[in-house]
Amino acid sequence: MSRSCTAYVLVLASAAIFAGGCAKQEMIKKDETIPAASLAKPAESAKTTPSAPETGLAKQPVTDTTLKETAAQESKTEAQTAAGMDTVYFDLDSYTLSPTARDMLVKNAAVMKKKGGVKVRIEGHCDERGSDEYNLALGEKRARAALDYLVTMGVPASRLSVISYGKEKPADPGHDEAAWARNRRDDFVIVSR
Repeated sequence: MSRSCTAYVLVLASAAIFAGGCAKQEMIKKDETIPAASLAKPAESAKTTPSAPETGLAKQPVTDTTLKETAAQESKTEAQTAAGMDTVYFDLDSYTLSPTARDMLVKNAAVMKKKGGVKVRIEGHCDERGSDEYNLALGEKRARAALDYLVTMGVPASRLSVISYGKEKPADPGHDEAAWARNRRDDFVIVSR
């Protein structure tokens, strides 16, 4: 009789584990940005701004941390411009370099050749549409496409690295086609001189 009780308990335990499954952990974005419009109006900065209105997420307060993160992103863009590196943009769901993108890469290659031993990280980005996994893969393909083109322009591959941020670091926090077009990009960041 004890053998059948043990078997019964094992069957129940197995069923409970099977039915319960593994707990899923929610992903939390640490690099939330706030719309530029809320930065322009100091009186409204104490109000809450939705992080993503169409997803139904709760409103989040604007904090000093969010303002610092936004300022850090803006200063990175300024550093790129000061270094003479142009951002390259892509079409929806594409990592093919357009003629305009190739022209920008030719300029970036010339800047890198002038600066001798400078090392550059190519950061691939996507818009907010699509899954995290898809956008990370697409961002990497975009960064690698730029790397490959720069290598054909005579920039040593040892001076280049790639990283994909997918949709995690938008240049424009908007939720329309114009914002998405600005977020489908490769940024070029000098990591060492």
